[in-house]
Amino acid sequence: MTGLRLATYNVEWFNALFDDHGRLLEDRQPSSRYKLSRGEQLGALGVVFTALDADGIVIIEAPDTNGKRSTVRALENFARTYGLRARKAIIGYPSETEQEIAFLYDPDRLSARHDPKGHASTSHGSAEAPRFDTTFRYDLDADSISETIRFSKPPLELALTTSGGTRLRLIGVHAKSKNPYGAVGREAMIRLSIENRRKQLAQCLWLRQRVEAHLLARESLIVLGDFNDGPGIDEFEKLFGHSGVEIVLGTTPDPALRLTDPHAAMALQSRVGLAPTSARFYLAPQKRFFEALLDFIMVSPDLAAKTPDWRIWHPFNDPRIMEIPELREALLQGSDHFPVTVELPDVI
Repeated sequence: MTGLRLATYNVEWFNALFDDHGRLLEDRQPSSRYKLSRGEQLGALGVVFTALDADGIVIIEAPDTNGKRSTVRALENFARTYGLRARKAIIGYPSETEQEIAFLYDPDRLSARHDPKGHASTSHGSAEAPRFDTTFRYDLDADSISETIRFSKPPLELALTTSGGTRLRLIGVHAKSKNPYGAVGREAMIRLSIENRRKQLAQCLWLRQRVEAHLLARESLIVLGDFNDGPGIDEFEKLFGHSGVEIVLGTTPDPALRLTDPHAAMALQSRVGLAPTSARFYLAPQKRFFEALLDFIMVSPDLAAKTPDWRIWHPFNDPRIMEIPELREALLQGSDHFPVTVELPDVI
């Protein structure tokens, strides 16, 4: 391999596939995935991760870390079971939920260190890009009163060094969902959707401040993960002017301060609804599947200049996958999201 292959993959209900000791539950008991056993979902994920053959994978919704459970132990057991070369795991700040952001990587190709930036804010919060496990202040509703924002899943900030000595910054992201969970009635759903949209945008503004600091320092940067958002994804985008993804990519005219993701660019430029998708959800009331572009890999200008190769591992939209029935089925069984990869030439 002449370049570096990185991936992001949101694995639905990954935590439910391990016991408290990080052992794989390879049995016939139902998984949290519809009509699949835990053994079947694990087997499917083994096929997908093997096919990705990535040097490093940001795993969204990775197994939990708490007083009993360990993300690192679970993922390293998973890698050992399926013979993955990406076999070493690292996390940053643990999540308040049962879903962590983790990085599974090949230690022969990369070294990784948790390296958070920003200062720790007080409980009052800070408007100046505080550390991601603390509190950000931002006026969400333009009433001249700033609100406090926290990440339930603090972004994972890593300093990477390749085996050839190249240094990279990586930020793994799982931004807030905009879905109005718990709302009853149309008015309540609209109100909660707008509130969640504001919080999601505030998280992206916070993230953008960190991105700009890295770009101004001329550091090679990759920002990747599930943004629960994308250009043109809902009716509230017109209300707020930009999607969260656009904010993180950068709306400045200065190309040195913008990130690149071609899938986001396609969605922004599309006028007839033709855009790539990275997630597939079943909507019971409509009795059909809905697809969306939620997962992104954004790179800094210096990396974009190397003409990377991006790929969404969509089982129906990628002809190379359609030709491999086992992989196609594994992608459908493994998660409701599909992996996204980027191949960075000459990064060794």
